[in-house]
Amino acid sequence: MAEQHRPPYRPQSRPQHRPTAEAPDGFAAALRSAVRGEADFGPTARALMTMDASNYRRVPLGVLAPRDADDIAAALTVCQEYGVPVVPRGGGTSIAGQATGTGLVLDLTRHLRSILALDPAARTATVQPGVILDDLRAAAAPHGLTFGPDPSTHSRCTLGGMIGNNSCGAHSVAWGTTADNVRALEVVRYGGEALRLEQGRAVSPHGVRELIDAHLALLRTGYPDLPRRISGYALDALLPEHPGGPDPVRAFCGSEGTLAVVTEATVRLVEAPRARALAVLGYADESAAAEAAPGLLPYRPLTVEGMAADLVREPAGLPRGAAWLFVETGGDTPAEARAYAERILRAADAVDGTVVTDPAGQRALWRIREDAAGTSTRMPDGTEAWPGWEDCAVPPARLGPYLRDFRALLAQHGLRGTPYGHFGDGCIHVRIDFDLLTPAGVSRFRRFSEELADLVVAHGGSLSGEHGDGQARAELLPRMYGDELVGLFGRFKDLWDPDGGLNPGMLARPAPLDANLRFEVLPKRPVDVEFGYPQDGGDFAGAVRRCVGVAKCRTETAPGAGVMCPSYRVTGEEAHSTRGRARLLHEMLAGEVITDGWRSTEVRDALDLCLSCKGCRSDCPVGVDMATYKAEFLHHHYRGRLRPAAHYALGRLPRWLRLARPFAGLFNALARVRPLAGLAKRLAGITPERAIPELATETYSRWLRGRQGKGTHIVSSSRVVQLWADTFTEHLSPQVGRAAVRVLEEATGRTVLPPPSGVCCGLTYVSTGQLDRARAVMRRTLDRIGLLPGHPFVVLEPSCAATLRTDLPELLPDDPRAHELAASVRTLAQYLEEYAPDWTPPRLDRPVVGQTHCHQHAVLGDAAERRLRERMGLTGELSGGCCGLAGNFGFEKGHWEVSVACAEEQLLPAVRGAEPGAEVLADGFSCRTQLDQLAGRQARHLAEVIAEGLDAEGLDREEGGGR
Repeated sequence: MAEQHRPPYRPQSRPQHRPTAEAPDGFAAALRSAVRGEADFGPTARALMTMDASNYRRVPLGVLAPRDADDIAAALTVCQEYGVPVVPRGGGTSIAGQATGTGLVLDLTRHLRSILALDPAARTATVQPGVILDDLRAAAAPHGLTFGPDPSTHSRCTLGGMIGNNSCGAHSVAWGTTADNVRALEVVRYGGEALRLEQGRAVSPHGVRELIDAHLALLRTGYPDLPRRISGYALDALLPEHPGGPDPVRAFCGSEGTLAVVTEATVRLVEAPRARALAVLGYADESAAAEAAPGLLPYRPLTVEGMAADLVREPAGLPRGAAWLFVETGGDTPAEARAYAERILRAADAVDGTVVTDPAGQRALWRIREDAAGTSTRMPDGTEAWPGWEDCAVPPARLGPYLRDFRALLAQHGLRGTPYGHFGDGCIHVRIDFDLLTPAGVSRFRRFSEELADLVVAHGGSLSGEHGDGQARAELLPRMYGDELVGLFGRFKDLWDPDGGLNPGMLARPAPLDANLRFEVLPKRPVDVEFGYPQDGGDFAGAVRRCVGVAKCRTETAPGAGVMCPSYRVTGEEAHSTRGRARLLHEMLAGEVITDGWRSTEVRDALDLCLSCKGCRSDCPVGVDMATYKAEFLHHHYRGRLRPAAHYALGRLPRWLRLARPFAGLFNALARVRPLAGLAKRLAGITPERAIPELATETYSRWLRGRQGKGTHIVSSSRVVQLWADTFTEHLSPQVGRAAVRVLEEATGRTVLPPPSGVCCGLTYVSTGQLDRARAVMRRTLDRIGLLPGHPFVVLEPSCAATLRTDLPELLPDDPRAHELAASVRTLAQYLEEYAPDWTPPRLDRPVVGQTHCHQHAVLGDAAERRLRERMGLTGELSGGCCGLAGNFGFEKGHWEVSVACAEEQLLPAVRGAEPGAEVLADGFSCRTQLDQLAGRQARHLAEVIAEGLDAEGLDREEGGGR
């Protein structure tokens, strides 16, 4: 049914803008009556928007998710009437603070995400401001086109945000900045007036033309000439001699939401090369790489990116050197692209170099560069590093000398940073280990900022070369432009926004660069917590500070084998992203918006849909570990209180399974009686859609002891294998344990030791936040096991292996046995590779589908499994993502829909689309259960597949001998 036309909202009065900590009386009601979108003034919505990816924090009054341009106009009208400031926000990855504010935040990512038109012939697209860059690129790709600017946040940044910041990215040497690629804009001013801006068509608020005409000389001489000049307002684009005439679109780009709100944009698309190659050039140091970069520009590369060794944790695939240039070339064919890259390789005066044409190899190398925005937030010794001087730019020919002076200035202030970035454009990204927690450290931050601004200007540069000025640099703009030109910036802002309601504190009349720092509100003393947080000095606030807001967790499609963040990809809600949950924990510690501390229902509800998949531990560039934070929170939240029923039923599962062991047959029979099963699930807090897994009538350990006999012969301690009897293998999948024994004994010639009774890693207690019990279980386990030096534990269940590797030493940091056991954990493939390197596994030569367990991906890695599958002739890639069952998560009431949606994201489509005869692999009990219950497919552990191959080989030998 067509929507009814809504008459425009008419203001009753126009009071002057007044920034306020509380919404004016009647504002919320007036806003809700004027718009169709969702307006939320609750603590969760406000807490989620207090920060972006910068050092700054400001608490908004509320959040509006407008449904269309009419909503934006109505909201801006109401806000003007009540004097409430407005902050337009896209993906919230701004690094200078311009996506934070004290008024109403417009969340443009929820509804305004449509690509309205795409014209391949004209090479243009018309988009709404919330369109994700990668979505636009995917829509343009079938036509051989792309959008040129591509910041490293391309999987989650929005076109509106790119326009606001005049974003650039790695390919700006070929295709320019966002301002170079925008043709027309539909915008709405504070108060609701709509304008259309087009190149060559001088439409702007009254008085702008006169302002420009009155200061022509200043505007003609006041701007430095360099490709990455992003700082300030681009008033020189309004000069009459500007190519094509005055360009209000270019003048608007980079205005950081201070002039008007974009509701629609028409952008230029460029032809994407059919093939690409990557020349990677090694240099003695970053200055040598920087000085070489301008000499490569005449070869018309697509990119000239640079980074130094102090940013690269694992230099696999990189040529020799202490710094590198990544120079991408394009062509109509792979051979042509390679030829261009080899030409650059020959021309470059590099220590070493290589040309990469394999797309997977190129992606792996680019991932190192793209993750730098996150990895650079930690120094090699784990010290925190922060933005603030993230993207200065100088003329490319000055980059080498500038970097030397920059390093000297760092040393003078006793600071460290890891420069990298767009060397071909003279733009440098860096995060610096500022102390932003103490008054002395903040003072040094200010002094360094002032001196660095002077250094950049001395080299003819721009304070911002990509991410905008925001609060981080706008205060220092007079050092770059002088007071007179900065004064024009203020007058220009006033002509567009006379009430000062749009993103106040940015660009014109900015807030001080050392105000509103997001660390000021955190506790000054360490919070009493249960986990050790060894990477954060034992400080929970330090662990929460890890999230710097780059928002890789907001990617809505799984990037290859990645896992993070499955719940966000299902719901699309910021509260269900790793970043959103970290923000809520930050605000919980701050106590200003979320006031109940560990008892907070806002934090509890956001964490409820966290699957504890641990994907963020590895996929997040800064290693946020939300599974651990969730367990910590649940422990404190329910301490001394009644827990959800599922915590007792599923969190203490090992205990119940041990008690049920003698009655397994009876239990299984009763579970098949629907009324009884339904009652049991209701009492246990289990979702009714789930089937209760069947218990093994013979446990793994009982089978092993029976196989070896009661009077076991003495085995040399050098000829044994320790196989961990996890709860799932012991009681639910003993066939996996039996298969593993077969494989281990065949491959090593060693005897698998019977497991000690009653040992448990504590996984289910940890995942439900029962940390006191988890610690008790772990200590009992350490008391009962016998650690044999030189004999690792083979752990078949990936989630248990991950718990032993990480949670055990982090919950018992002072027990050396915990660290010894953690170091001894191996997966089956890891053990075989290490202790049976000459063993030849059976050759099966069949395709595989399935999923790498999310905990294995995050903690243990699957490189050994990949190599073992390759040796066995098991071809194909396993899915990334999370199966959605995730231990207790998918069984708990209220999680069914999310659990199924997670499985549908990658796993189930891959299994359904598998070719006939494909082996379905899943080492995790949860993954196998999910496939069984949702797809009716019996997946197997890799141990079972190998054991079957060994049996087939044995049968072939017997038949061959018989003939």
